[in-house]
Amino acid sequence: MPALRELQRRFARGMWSPSESGTIEAWIEGDAIAEADRLSIYRNTMTGVITNAMRLTYPVVERLVGAKFFAGAVGIFMAANLPRSAYLNAYGADFAAFLAGFTPAASLPYLPDVAALEWAVAGAAAADDAPALDARDLAGFDPIALEALRLIPHPSLRLVRLTTPADTIWRILTAGDEAELAGITLATEPFTVILHRRTEGIALRRLSELECAVTEPILQGRPLGEALMAGGGIDAVALLAEHLASGRFTRTA
Repeated sequence: MPALRELQRRFARGMWSPSESGTIEAWIEGDAIAEADRLSIYRNTMTGVITNAMRLTYPVVERLVGAKFFAGAVGIFMAANLPRSAYLNAYGADFAAFLAGFTPAASLPYLPDVAALEWAVAGAAAADDAPALDARDLAGFDPIALEALRLIPHPSLRLVRLTTPADTIWRILTAGDEAELAGITLATEPFTVILHRRTEGIALRRLSELECAVTEPILQGRPLGEALMAGGGIDAVALLAEHLASGRFTRTA
């Protein structure tokens, strides 16, 4: 019999690749259930658990394609993307990229964007909590110190770049208003969505290119004065006030 570590590796390979099951069947103790059937029980349980975890992360994707299509796509995705942890909330980060190259989903060009947005939403929902930074917390800084200040984003804050109206699709299906999908125009210029978790749920909105030009440097830890100057013709101070009022930042540095 091989060493325990090698046996575990063979068992894992057999779970993901039925063609390799024979490499470990010889080491399974005989019972009323055949060795191959016993392995299938483990394999089916494992596949079901991971598929259900993906359903929780990507509920809108599943609603768009149907349960059977979704399960089939996840099965193919799993074969090339093995879980590296038992913490399944962290599994599925590459699903959007997978769908972008998944030929059976080619007629749904918005599907990868919806998946990318749902991954961000799931991450925001599971992120640590932190108190929101209040605009009044900045009142004690003199102008020079304020310009050098760096803001720390809330742990749930995410930016997602989209090329289709996936945010609108997500809102409609999350609200259960499928009939409104017929009125969506898919043609759109690329845009960025900012989202974070609030007490009432996930809040998201689109940022204009200039708003994004101000927001991204702040999230990168650049000095506040430098970031606000990047906005060109927009009222960057008003945007900052909105960020603070919405609870998108938690402290200064």
